[in-house]
Amino acid sequence: MTQDTLNGPFRHRYLSHAALTRQLETWARDHPQLARLESLGTSPEGRELWVLTLGPEPDRQRPAVWVDGNMHGTELAGSSVALAVAEMVLALHLDPELLPGGWPEHQCRELREVLFYICPRLSPDGAEQVLRQGGFVRSAPRRTAGSPDRPRWRAENLEGDGRCRYLRRHDAAGDFVASPDHPGLMLPRRVEDPPPYWRLYPEGVIEHWDGETIPEPDWLADTPDFNRNFPWGWWPEPEQVGAGHYPGDAPETRAVIDFALAHPNLYAWLNLHTFGGVFIRPLVDAPDSRMDPQDLALYRQLAAWGQSLAGYPTVSSYEEFSYQPETPLHGDLIEFAYHQRGCVAQVCELWDLFQRLGLPRPERFIDHYTALDREQLERLAQWDRISNGQRLFGAWRPLTHPQLGEVEIGGLDANLGIWNPPPEILPSICDGLAVYWLQVASMMPRLVIEAVHCTPLAEGVHALDVTVANHGYLPSYGVQAARARPWNSGVEAEATTRGCRLHEPDRARRVLGHLDGWGRGLGDAAQMPWFQRSQGNSHQARVCWVILGEGEVTVRVASPRLGEVHRTIPIPGKSSTPGPN
Repeated sequence: MTQDTLNGPFRHRYLSHAALTRQLETWARDHPQLARLESLGTSPEGRELWVLTLGPEPDRQRPAVWVDGNMHGTELAGSSVALAVAEMVLALHLDPELLPGGWPEHQCRELREVLFYICPRLSPDGAEQVLRQGGFVRSAPRRTAGSPDRPRWRAENLEGDGRCRYLRRHDAAGDFVASPDHPGLMLPRRVEDPPPYWRLYPEGVIEHWDGETIPEPDWLADTPDFNRNFPWGWWPEPEQVGAGHYPGDAPETRAVIDFALAHPNLYAWLNLHTFGGVFIRPLVDAPDSRMDPQDLALYRQLAAWGQSLAGYPTVSSYEEFSYQPETPLHGDLIEFAYHQRGCVAQVCELWDLFQRLGLPRPERFIDHYTALDREQLERLAQWDRISNGQRLFGAWRPLTHPQLGEVEIGGLDANLGIWNPPPEILPSICDGLAVYWLQVASMMPRLVIEAVHCTPLAEGVHALDVTVANHGYLPSYGVQAARARPWNSGVEAEATTRGCRLHEPDRARRVLGHLDGWGRGLGDAAQMPWFQRSQGNSHQARVCWVILGEGEVTVRVASPRLGEVHRTIPIPGKSSTPGPN
């Protein structure tokens, strides 16, 4: 690999679907031994939902991790970070010296056995509209089937400059005033503010307009929200806005669900969003007091890595990221991945705008998004001028609107500087998150045949003892939340013979169950110095077959999640000296 391996174009600009496709195709073409590109399906507008599989022998079942980005159309940075993870995985295999910070050889060796599934853009239609004209798209630029034909705002680039900003209209009852110090910035009106007063609307037109009623803009109504369309805890509309008619009714989410069901080997899931600079973990529907302590300890370890490597804190979805206290979201992707697919799953809201503005962290992280006062809004405008190339706030210009008449157009374009980080800081964000996710991938369980002993019992009779173990951090079942799922079966061992035979051929296959990993997360009492202790040997399982005659036995040890390991053991004749293998 060349020295610009960790300097792909996605680290410096937000890619169109065509450019993103070219990048993925280039990797698959240049590194066929490591990269395979497949489509999960197509979007309603005909764009491919790409997934890139990274790792040698992609069809060989073994533990894997997933990364997806840009499931919400406006949140373009997720695609860049997902591609940066892919780029770093390729460096891991081809030139590990390029990895930031230096990685121990044993860790690199074990990481090369992990499969990475990278889905950089779950909403190609939404992202393409945002790249073409700006504005806000929750997930996809389409209406939910069966939505009522009521008046609503539709984003439209009225000036043809490729950027949807805002409209403002004079109104004596307006609820905004213009900032005297920062052109383009509008401030919430106070009782002491003198006129003029304004009402703010998104740049666009009103569909189903009756000629009189101006609707309040609501970009979440009557449109799909992919992150409310997954099976776990799904609720219908109107109880859960954006939920759709049933789980997976959006082709984009159905493609992800089907992939997850077909890949039980997934153990970790990263769902990339913007913005805020925070990791969000389960539980979505209950406080930490109701979370399994073992799972909570795992997430404490992830939180420590997230803070040190990416610079972001970690919060509970229920306790700090519910829009209203004790009002959980429903149909969330990470809950599906955690509860139903047994993954250590989390959201990352990329880029720490609040921290860069020097804002104090509120008691609930979610309150950041509703807590900016006028002084802090002006601080945002000042940051935009100094650190963001004045991308956010533009001057106001007169416009004759086809429905509202005389208005002004301009003001805020939130895509670069709020919803997405300035391209200048993308490289550091990409590096931090990619290094973090490789560290998480280092937790994968690792199935091994640890020891084999062949012991003579009598003339032509031997006992074949095999010890199987998990040498990885995570247990074979992943997380406790999904341990009891019927599909989440444990390890099995099977012996097949050549030349010799089994004393009990109907017991050739043995169920060994799940194997613990060595990791306990952080904060486990067993790690404390007043009574440190290990788990015993619950990471191992032993199986024994009695073999008759001379020949060889092939032992295959397998799990739907861990894949398979095997070994062929010679069974000696009368004159051979048996022993360990």
